[in-house]
Amino acid sequence: MDPLLVAALCGLVIPLTVAVTAVLIARYALDGTDSKDRARVLTALAEVVRALRGKR
Repeated sequence: MDPLLVAALCGLVIPLTVAVTAVLIARYALDGTDSKDRARVLTALAEVVRALRGKR
């Protein structure tokens, strides 16, 4: 396989995977929480996503 094609696919697949993972984690985390705790859960999820992306 062409290395340029592999690089392009990785550039598309990795962010898509991180985004889907974040949505699924948010869905499962918010499923049983009270409305007063949702902001805290979403803040923690944002920190996890930043860590996965290497921004922290």
